[in-house]
Amino acid sequence: MPIEVWTAERVVAFLSIAFLLVLWLWWWSRRRRYTVINWPGNRGRSSIFINWPVFGMIPTLICHFSHVHDLATYVLQKSRGTFFFKGPWFSGMEFLLVGDPMNVHYILTKNFSNYHKGPEFKQIFEPLGDGIFNADSNNWSFQRRIFHSLLHKNKKFELAAEVTLKQKILQGLFPLLENVSLVDIQDVFQRFTFDNICQLVLGFDPNSLSIEFPEVPYQKAFDDVEEAVIYRHAVPGSIWKLQKWLQIGKEKKLKKAWKNFDDFLEQRITRKREQLSQSCRDQIEGEGFNLLTYFLTEYNYFVEDAAGSVIQTKSNKFLRDMAFNLMVAGRDTMGAALVWFFWLVGTHPLIEKKILEEIKSNLGEKIDEKWRVFSIEEVRKLVYLHAVISEVLRLYPPIPFDHKMSIEDDVFPSGHSVPRNMKILLSFYSMGRMEEIWGKDCLEFKPERWISGGGRIKHVPSYKFIAFNAGPRSCIGKELAFLQMKIIVASVIWNYSLQVVENYPVSPKVSIVLYMKDGLKVRVLKRFAT
Repeated sequence: MPIEVWTAERVVAFLSIAFLLVLWLWWWSRRRRYTVINWPGNRGRSSIFINWPVFGMIPTLICHFSHVHDLATYVLQKSRGTFFFKGPWFSGMEFLLVGDPMNVHYILTKNFSNYHKGPEFKQIFEPLGDGIFNADSNNWSFQRRIFHSLLHKNKKFELAAEVTLKQKILQGLFPLLENVSLVDIQDVFQRFTFDNICQLVLGFDPNSLSIEFPEVPYQKAFDDVEEAVIYRHAVPGSIWKLQKWLQIGKEKKLKKAWKNFDDFLEQRITRKREQLSQSCRDQIEGEGFNLLTYFLTEYNYFVEDAAGSVIQTKSNKFLRDMAFNLMVAGRDTMGAALVWFFWLVGTHPLIEKKILEEIKSNLGEKIDEKWRVFSIEEVRKLVYLHAVISEVLRLYPPIPFDHKMSIEDDVFPSGHSVPRNMKILLSFYSMGRMEEIWGKDCLEFKPERWISGGGRIKHVPSYKFIAFNAGPRSCIGKELAFLQMKIIVASVIWNYSLQVVENYPVSPKVSIVLYMKDGLKVRVLKRFAT
């Protein structure tokens, strides 16, 4: 049959061309100079970063994507802190990988005006809308001023953050720990921080943290959105944009999850408006402070977004974007930091002992209470605990990387040329593992490195200790984050012993937030402090 003969000929031709292409690539690679990188994650074999024709360096990235943070660290160590990655032809995936602290300081502080998030960042993080993480220029400056005033000048916010946190510990976390003997503590902390941030931002507690471990649809939608966003990082923009247009794969899942979570936020905003229309201001304040109520009852501000449109702070659009961004910041960064804390402390019993001794010597003991939960004023006294948390964040920053894009041509302090519109990836994870910054013991978990001879916390410049970013975009909630972490971990350690299951596999998850790939199983024992 003519059609069958034609198809067979076409198959033979295709296979012949494919064979010749592979043969040519092999010949080309043998003649080409390339970098051989022997690194621990490769189990003794050589990992070859070759700039292949057509494919660029993407084959190596794909082969090692499951441990990409460690690969990036090793590459930066071998390339003195700055590495140019070439993606497939015409894919637009070329970028500068940066871990050199002087270059990082230059990008984030000294020449801040030349490096912005860029349009591609906003496309990848599309679900965040025009919130503070996505915003540039006037919109970003405006939102930062609002949140800076809220965090540093509004006493109601700090009080609400403390009260909400302590209530969730006493009514959610401790009752659960009391009734389990073996648990995935990562799942517990994800639920804990989700409930807590929903209460603080929306004035609503989803109660996802309970002994039944219920599946909360909008919490699942939140997780699915984040999973799809990391996928957009891993593939060329043309691929995920095609999937979005065809509504297949991860993009189909993203659309559904995005809509479900937006519906949840819309319901909460609508419900809050209805409550406020039926209540006087005094009654509202008596119900407890939350950010949604705050923005709906304060003055109505206006800001111009990147497209030139005017946004009102009382509009559903602004409130939705504000809530989504703050929930990412308050839920995931805290949840990830907590699980790494309890793994590191759980595998270093002497450090746990020192934490308990510091609590006992500074805060004393209280009897006649089932559980003890510490206050902000109490945990301010815990210097060693502050050092332990700093060391956890150095090694496992909740946000392992950041994006920038150059506006104009530039030259880094290291001498690297930076063309305009060059994408830049800052590896915060790698910076915590560099001898040049932390010394030869950089891979050791050593809280003592943070304590001065006078018994105070040493100051480390933010462009070296990068967990909270640096420069004008440094985290304005850093102090509050430390206080909340100290309340949670001090209260848990004082009341319970979380023992990591022996030989449990632990590795970072490839995500925009540095969770553990397989969670963390711990045995829960009641601690009888005496």
